[in-house]
Amino acid sequence: MRQQPSAEYRGYRTAGIRLAEDLAPELRQGRESAERAALYAFHAFDKAHVAMLTEEGIIPHAVGAAILRAFRDMEQEGVEAVRTRIGGGQHSGEVYLIRRLGEEVGGWEHLGRSSNDLSAVGRRIRERDRLLDTLAALDALRATLLDLARAHLHTVLPAYFHWQHAQPTTLGHYFTAMAQALARDAERGRQAYARVNQSPAGAVILTGTSFPLRRERTAALLGFDGVLVNTLDACQDDDHQLDCFGFLAPLAAHLSRLAEDLSYWSGTELGYVEVADRYASGSSILMQMKTPTPTNRIKGIVSGVVGGMVSAYMAAKTATGMHTLDRAYGDAPLDAAFDDVVGSLRLLAPTLASLTVHAERARQRAADHFAAATDLAGALVAEKGLPWRTAHQICGILFRHCAERGLTPADLTPALLDEAAVEYFGRPVGLGAESIRRALDPKHFVEARTLLGGPAPDEVARQGQALGAALAADQRWLAERRQALAAAAAALEEAIDAILA
Repeated sequence: MRQQPSAEYRGYRTAGIRLAEDLAPELRQGRESAERAALYAFHAFDKAHVAMLTEEGIIPHAVGAAILRAFRDMEQEGVEAVRTRIGGGQHSGEVYLIRRLGEEVGGWEHLGRSSNDLSAVGRRIRERDRLLDTLAALDALRATLLDLARAHLHTVLPAYFHWQHAQPTTLGHYFTAMAQALARDAERGRQAYARVNQSPAGAVILTGTSFPLRRERTAALLGFDGVLVNTLDACQDDDHQLDCFGFLAPLAAHLSRLAEDLSYWSGTELGYVEVADRYASGSSILMQMKTPTPTNRIKGIVSGVVGGMVSAYMAAKTATGMHTLDRAYGDAPLDAAFDDVVGSLRLLAPTLASLTVHAERARQRAADHFAAATDLAGALVAEKGLPWRTAHQICGILFRHCAERGLTPADLTPALLDEAAVEYFGRPVGLGAESIRRALDPKHFVEARTLLGGPAPDEVARQGQALGAALAADQRWLAERRQALAAAAAALEEAIDAILA
């Protein structure tokens, strides 16, 4: 007899059935950790599938009840512990059932399924959960940024362009800008969730099955928002994985940029901000150093995320029906990307909250290097009626003269400005000393930019209020998604209760 004794059942792929030898152990390497992480998802699918089969009369009611009762017994002991001990990975439910109930009962569990839709459902459940966890951590960081923006509406510092001292702005304006970018990331995450949370259950491997599966019921019991209708598309396209990367890659880039900025501002030459000592490290030789550790770690995560995304894209391009094993080249990098991004989000929020801002140092630096030069040209336009390009060219000559003579903004006089004007178009412009002083004042520079999106404190406060309202809406969306999944899990248990009654 080739039938395995139930108590010793090791799975459908055993020597003597289709193949003469057992699977080489090395072919199992690298799969165990990924399958273990998804055991809870496979368990949920096992229960929902059997509940649907029983409700539809596709398997005998007594068989379905016995299987579902056995699964509840497994839950008492611990799903992951039992399934890990039993072995079989995604098929650990079937192995458990046949060992416990015999093939006469446990052998019904896999009717109308394949390894393909079993793994596809497990991967989508795991991805949607990881998306929600990431969005929760992202929302927490957004809230921290908005708190900081409100606290620093008037904290003036220089902004940089091409690594050059550019124009004055405020720390509030900067933090609001980062919150705006992360709001777009959150939108991408919600869009990814909508596409990930579609059910391939019942697609089997290519064409579904001749058994009258009620795919919508299985999807509802698992908390999916809908069914991937075409069975070939449902089980042979992994673009949901690319959707996850499409969310994670821009987010990782934004986190890396934020970390780069904080690292730069924390440097000795600038010293605008300082992290708490618990988020810093020293040096084994340079005893004077205090290095912000989280930012130095986080600024490199985008390389791993984008590298993983490229791997996933290459795996997804394989011919239809030929990519099943290629998926592993996207699965592991996606898990790593989620780990890196969520870890970074959870580290950045408290690091930012710990910041000490050296506001006076930043304000002083904002006045250096003629950072408000554009407003001096603007004063020539507003007060003297010069065309913008004319004013721009005169000021360009002026600042060349200042650089050649080693002059600072405090040294600038109406005579120097007139000298530049004469050199440019042969006559002085006559702008007064108070107008020059006011134009070069970084505080006035910021306060004058009241246009939509500008750094003026009232406008940044308005932006923060709008972003806060959007964050509150996103937090409600997240709570609703979690509530929907909890309701589906409760509905599954109620369906099982009805079968066992």
